[in-house]
Amino acid sequence: MNGIVAYGAYIPYFRLDRKAMAAALGQPAGKGTRAVASYDEDTTSMGVEAARAALRAAPRVRPAALYFATAAPGYLDKTNATAIHAALGLDPAAPAFDMLGAVRSGAGALRAALDAGRPTLAVCADIRTGLPGGADEREGGDAAVAFLCGEGSAEAPLLAEPVAWAHATAEFLDRWRPPGAAASRQWEERFGEHAYVPLGEAAVTEALKQAGVTAQALDRLIVAGPHARACKRVAAAVGAPPAAVADDLGGVIGNTGTAHAGLLLADALDRALPDQLLAVVSLADGCDVTIWRTAAALGTRRANPTVAQQIAGGTGVPYAAFLTWRGFLDREPPRRPDPQRPAAPPSFRGEAWKFAFTGSRCQACGARHVPPQRVCLKCHAVDRMAPERLSDVPAVIATFTVDRLAYSLSPPVVAAVIDFEGGGRFQCELTDVDPAAVAIGTRVEMTFRRLFTAGGVHNYFWKARPLRASSS
Repeated sequence: MNGIVAYGAYIPYFRLDRKAMAAALGQPAGKGTRAVASYDEDTTSMGVEAARAALRAAPRVRPAALYFATAAPGYLDKTNATAIHAALGLDPAAPAFDMLGAVRSGAGALRAALDAGRPTLAVCADIRTGLPGGADEREGGDAAVAFLCGEGSAEAPLLAEPVAWAHATAEFLDRWRPPGAAASRQWEERFGEHAYVPLGEAAVTEALKQAGVTAQALDRLIVAGPHARACKRVAAAVGAPPAAVADDLGGVIGNTGTAHAGLLLADALDRALPDQLLAVVSLADGCDVTIWRTAAALGTRRANPTVAQQIAGGTGVPYAAFLTWRGFLDREPPRRPDPQRPAAPPSFRGEAWKFAFTGSRCQACGARHVPPQRVCLKCHAVDRMAPERLSDVPAVIATFTVDRLAYSLSPPVVAAVIDFEGGGRFQCELTDVDPAAVAIGTRVEMTFRRLFTAGGVHNYFWKARPLRASSS
């Protein structure tokens, strides 16, 4: 049975103030903020960022399989996990599978990774979008989380292992979204509460029985799900010490759907001590409960950056910009031609560069080339190149320009020339940045983004963003 040997979370840079939303719509003021995926992010790109964080914590462990769960996939009738697989540079022999369409898919992906018996990466991501003025828009949030599961080794010891789990499944119509619909619909709240609470109580009771403990022995209780009232009822019914009940982070990032139970688990692992019991209760189309025991290695191998650090590092976004990014506000575009749909054959031929951001280094003189080259620009050696991934190599801004006419859902576009540590110069777009704050010499890191969508095709590639202090 696998346990968790590494984990990583990704919370987008932007936050939407609920008071600003209420003021724009003439509604009573809400409290707190929600996390907002940028115009150039989707569940696939966020999944890449969370997975990169997890793999950085266990660099010698390469996943033998990848499972990707989301309720908001970038594609249907095409596997989204393969783009994550390519961006991570995984072995072609490692399969990548989607688990799509429902919040419960997140629990399924993690359970499949634990059952795999080999190093397996479970990635969960979600973008929660409701109609303007609705509860989903107000209370939702966007984020991703990844867990690298394995048996544990000297290079990657176990951080937490499952000691018990239980499931309760029932068919009832509480929440749904037909294919093609822009937002989900929900039945009357009292009905969902009536259906969920008995399932949650039964599953928790069974998990505690398997673990041979009482609720009073839990050091942390996490209850997550899209039905807030049901989560509160189940959390109260478990009987854990009040201090053990985890904050659901809804007031600062919102409910992140498919990613939320895993995100709260990552936050708990950021804070937990060795040999503690963590119970995760996920209420989504039933109930899934896992009780974890933390290991000694957790104290020295926590995620970087932590969930709390990412929450603290966000910045605000105007409500009008949020509506534009989500497609609810059709604003006048720049007077420039729309981008052309990316072609499949060149994307396929350049997979290592386009997705994994792999450059080349000359074996004759040591010069690094970005993009990769066959002929060295310095010594002119031919076919003496070795591939070298640069996605985790920091860089500095050598020069930049602010373009207010280029096509973008969030103008202006900041284009920069960056110099990588160890050599290599590259021109790319900056993201998650205030154009007025950009300066030559600013340290940046690469991030996987969706440049644009044209003809229904997402053009994924890499941008640079200011280096977050916690990940330096």
